[in-house]
Amino acid sequence: MQPFHLAFPVKDIAATRAFYTQMLRCEVGREDLRWIDFDFFGHQISAHLDESLEGSCAHNAVDEKAVPSRHFGMVLLWDQWDELLAHLKQEGMIFSIQPYTRFAGEVGEQRTFFIQDPSANFLEFKCFREEQSVFANK
Repeated sequence: MQPFHLAFPVKDIAATRAFYTQMLRCEVGREDLRWIDFDFFGHQISAHLDESLEGSCAHNAVDEKAVPSRHFGMVLLWDQWDELLAHLKQEGMIFSIQPYTRFAGEVGEQRTFFIQDPSANFLEFKCFREEQSVFANK
């Protein structure tokens, strides 16, 4: 499978570099004064400087939580998710949506949490009890 590419706006390249390398342990790829690429779990994400970025985002009610309508993230393996969660807690990460389990005991059982980067971009990290149920319909 080929990696995906995602470009997203940020307010500060240095703060973005620190967050993605320290908190999420991403390697830096190519960079310039106004953008920086990261290896995001094997995929390429590109942070582009946008001084006009306001950071507001609409939210939708999901599981009685305010899920940001604009977000990106990664589906991890169960153990990878546990490892990332432990690392983020150790680093003092504030969660936009605390870690929780959805569809417990059902097809598509998953664990998820949301965080924000320094530019107020929301990221979701999830894992599925059964990897093949990522696209499963109840």
